[in-house]
Amino acid sequence: MRALLCFLTSVLLAVPMLAAAQEAVPTETARPDRSATGGAQTLEDILARQRGERIDDSFRSEAIGGSAATVPALGPLGGASDPEIWRALRYNKADVTASAGGDVGKVLVQDGGMRWYRFRRGPLAVYGGYLLLGTIAALVLFYLLRGKVRLDEPTTGRTVTRFQAIERFAHWMMAGAFVLLGVTGLLVLFGRMFIAPYLGKEVNAGLLTGAKFIHNNVSWAFMIALVMIFVMWVWHNIPNRTDLTWFAQAGGIIGKRHPPARKFNGGQKIIFWSVILLGGSISVSGLSLLFPFALPLFAKTFAVLNDLGVPGWIGMEHLPTALAPQEEMQLAQTWHAIIAFLLMAIIIAHIYIGSIGMEGAFDAMNSGEVDEAWAHQHHSLWLDEYKTKQAGRPGGAAGPAE
Repeated sequence: MRALLCFLTSVLLAVPMLAAAQEAVPTETARPDRSATGGAQTLEDILARQRGERIDDSFRSEAIGGSAATVPALGPLGGASDPEIWRALRYNKADVTASAGGDVGKVLVQDGGMRWYRFRRGPLAVYGGYLLLGTIAALVLFYLLRGKVRLDEPTTGRTVTRFQAIERFAHWMMAGAFVLLGVTGLLVLFGRMFIAPYLGKEVNAGLLTGAKFIHNNVSWAFMIALVMIFVMWVWHNIPNRTDLTWFAQAGGIIGKRHPPARKFNGGQKIIFWSVILLGGSISVSGLSLLFPFALPLFAKTFAVLNDLGVPGWIGMEHLPTALAPQEEMQLAQTWHAIIAFLLMAIIIAHIYIGSIGMEGAFDAMNSGEVDEAWAHQHHSLWLDEYKTKQAGRPGGAAGPAE
């Protein structure tokens, strides 16, 4: 099972990065005859780039000429721009000295910015938005068809402690932080599309400035809670055979009785590991964005994937490993947003089940106490273990309601 989880994690981590890299390394076409243009680019070169194909641009990268000592500097008023200067800058062959920013300040031209911008404005916003709206629509339809999951038996008036105070604190700290992170992240992504045109650019700029401040600082609460949740609940979320029965009955939807479960059932374990793995990945990429020049991730990750031969499994060339700091940030932001959309969709379903979707579910994280009838219906094995432990304590098995 650990090997399966590791495999699924590696696939989950690799696919979006491979997709982003595939766009960064398009298919190469045959080298055209450029004799008619004296070695300069042709119409076919331009059309190939527009089709997203990769061309052999050595005819440009090698046409630098001169040197930093012989190329005139660009004046403060603009002046006549020498194409050789820009080719040297673009292909990192110019002898550039930056007064501030170090290696970052030396990167004046890089192609990744436009690819990142087009992906962010296009597939990311469109498919991410459809994922969230589709999840909400599916839950509304499910509620209309299935309704709230009710208790099969009357409540007993006796309660058992489902979650201790420290568990509820970590849960609500993570939940509150995640909601703030999700809302502020969506504002940053969609603000220019939906806020600026209607409320104005100044309002949008103010909202995004505040959103960025909240996002960067609340992220620490999310990461602390993530560690707390993992430490407290990991042993209760190890998959076992009981989960197979739970899935076979779809958590009680199929059949006339709810399947037995321990402290966490099969569905809750999926939520747990989704939060841990996806939340952990979001946290790592978020740290890379907070400290981009201290924690670059993708060049090293791509090098490992290349060594393992992963790109060849799906017919791709080697992934790029010479990335500018700006490209590292663009890939980290892309990965951060993709995984965030997936986790938001999962959490929306979790919120539904824990609120209007199931009778009595909210009590577990509100007061920490649940009625014995609810515990017996949804977590009968855990209830038996709980009663056995209580019976071995001084005073017998009296519950809080007694």
